[in-house]
Amino acid sequence: MSDLFGCPVHVLRLSGYLLAVGTALLIVGVTAAYGFDRALSIPQQVLAHSGVILGPTLLKVGYVMRLLAQHNLRKLNGEVCCAIA
Repeated sequence: MSDLFGCPVHVLRLSGYLLAVGTALLIVGVTAAYGFDRALSIPQQVLAHSGVILGPTLLKVGYVMRLLAQHNLRKLNGEVCCAIA
């Protein structure tokens, strides 16, 4: 786990994935929860509304991780911090 968070490049890549998944989850959740609410059963509506909650959460976590990774990359001043294989 320390290999993943030890290198700002890896954190930057992970933050991009979190931002993409959070955006997709938010869009799908809002569309399902408010666009197709009459066609969904109660468990499906609960799942759609939880997407409306979890999507922005992933967006916020991904954004903060991106800011931290960019800050750490700026502190390294272009030095190689990790090997990518």
